[in-house]
Amino acid sequence: MFELTVKDEFAAAHYLRNYPGACERPHGHNWKVEIAVCGTELNEIHVLIDFKDLKRFLKEVLEELDHRDLNEHPAFQDKNPSSENIARFIFENLKEKLAPYPVKLVRVSVWETERSCASYLAE
Repeated sequence: MFELTVKDEFAAAHYLRNYPGACERPHGHNWKVEIAVCGTELNEIHVLIDFKDLKRFLKEVLEELDHRDLNEHPAFQDKNPSSENIARFIFENLKEKLAPYPVKLVRVSVWETERSCASYLAE
């Protein structure tokens, strides 16, 4: 089994509705994102998937979130744009882009600070 990871980042504002504390007020983060894919078969040039493609797909998903108020994004109208829900949003959108490839998206991790991370994992 092979596993590949790539990282990227985006900047966005958000607030957590009904949160009992400072996070209920609008604030922003420079979110860091790491994704991991795995697979067993290398292609004809002996790579699982080109890192360039993996990075491009991640960037395409993050562009939808970058420099936005996440509370205004349609995906977060009925749920808080928490790190957990952001990780799930990225996972679901990235999984669609990776569908034609012989890889499995296994994890999306989202850091809102250097010390705080939430991950969404494949079942």
